[in-house]
Amino acid sequence: MSLSVAPFDPKPMKISVLTAAFQELTPREARDADPDLAIEEWLEFSREVGSHYIQLSAALHPSRTDVPAEAMLDPVANTLDLRAPFDEARAARVRAAMKATGVGLSDLAYFDNLLVADEGARRAKHEFMLRVFDAAVLLETDAVCGFVGRNADLEMDPNLEMFEQEFIPLMREAKARGLTYRVEQCPMPGWTALDRWHNNIAYAPGPWIALYRICERHGVGDQFRIHYDPSHAVLMGQDTRSMFQYLKDEGYGFLVDGFHVKGQVVDSKGVSAWGYGGQTMARGDWKGSVPSPVPADQVNAWRKQTAICEHELPGTARHDPLAYLQNRTVDWLDHQLAARELLDIDPGETYLVVEHEYPPARIQDKGRLAPILAGSVAFTKAIDGAAAAMHALQSEVMAAQGIPVQGVGREPYRS
Repeated sequence: MSLSVAPFDPKPMKISVLTAAFQELTPREARDADPDLAIEEWLEFSREVGSHYIQLSAALHPSRTDVPAEAMLDPVANTLDLRAPFDEARAARVRAAMKATGVGLSDLAYFDNLLVADEGARRAKHEFMLRVFDAAVLLETDAVCGFVGRNADLEMDPNLEMFEQEFIPLMREAKARGLTYRVEQCPMPGWTALDRWHNNIAYAPGPWIALYRICERHGVGDQFRIHYDPSHAVLMGQDTRSMFQYLKDEGYGFLVDGFHVKGQVVDSKGVSAWGYGGQTMARGDWKGSVPSPVPADQVNAWRKQTAICEHELPGTARHDPLAYLQNRTVDWLDHQLAARELLDIDPGETYLVVEHEYPPARIQDKGRLAPILAGSVAFTKAIDGAAAAMHALQSEVMAAQGIPVQGVGREPYRS
C-alpha cells in the first residue's frame, strides 16, 4: 500500500458577530437622524472586539413594528435602518466604512414571523424582507438569515401549505437576486400567549427537509439553507452530532450553510418541573381567560422557554462534562468537529456568528460590553482553531499515512 504525506493545513471558520448584541451602540436620536451611522460605528466596534465580520441586523423600526420591544425576550436591532430605501449612495458609504475598518459582512439578518396570521402584518414583513434582499445585493453579500415563522391559527400540515403559497415567492425573489436564504431554527415559544411551543416551523432536521423539498419542487431549492444554532437544539433535548449525522444519513448534509455560536444552559430543576417543551402555567401573559393586551405582560409567554434554560454567550459558562453528556449544554469542541466531519461545508468559507443573548451580560454600555464580547470572540476563535487543528491532523495528515486515530469520541444517537 502506497502512503502519501499530507500537509498540516487547518481551516478555521470566519468569525462574525450579530449586531443585535449591542442595540444602542449609536444612541437612537443620532441613528434615527443619520441611519447609516449605526453601521459605521458597529463596524468599528467589531474591529475593536476582534471580529473581522458582522452579521448586520435589520428590523422594522420601533415606530412601525407590530411587536413592542417590551414583549420580546431578546429585542431585535435595526442596525440596518430601512425606513428609507437603501440606495447606491448609502451602500457606497457603508462599503467605504468596511474598507476603512477591515470588517466585512457575513450576511444580513432579519428575524421575524413571515407566516404570521394577520395578512396586513404579513405583507408588511414580506415587503421589508425584499428591502433586506435589495440591501444585501448593494452591499455585495450573498446571503440573508432569518426565520420562516408560523401561523399560530393553523396546525403543522396547513402551515406547510401556507409555506408553499407564501414563502416560495420570497425564495423566487432571492433567486432573482443571486441570494441564499439561511433559516435559523429557534422554535420561538414566546411568540404567542397560546400554548403553542413551535412557532417557527423550521425548528429541526425533519421540518428542514420537508421545507427544502417544497422549495426544490418550485426550482428554488438552492436558495433554502439552514443557519444552525446549537442553543435551540439543546432547548429541544437534541445534540449537534446526532442532528448532523441524521442530515448526512438522509442525504441532506448540504443544508447547513452557516452557524450561530450561542449556547443554552438547561436547568435540570426546571426540566423536572415542566419537561422539555413544557407549556408552564400561570405565566403572567393572560388576564383571566384572554391573553393580556399589555406588552410587558406578553413577554411572560417566554417563560415556556426560560423556565427550563438560559442562553449562553460562548466562553461564559463553566465546563460541565455531565451536562454535555445529558445534552443540556453545548460541547463547543465536538460541535465544531462534527460540523467538519459530517456536513458538506468548506470550513474556510463558512461563517461562525457569535450571537449574544446571555441576559446578565447583555449590557448596553460600550465600556462594559466590549471586553465581554472580546473574550467571547477570542474563545470562539480558539475553540474553532482547536477543532480545525484536530480535524486536519486526524482526517488528513494521519489518514494519508494510514495512522489510526485513538479512542472513540462522542457517538451520534447514543443515550
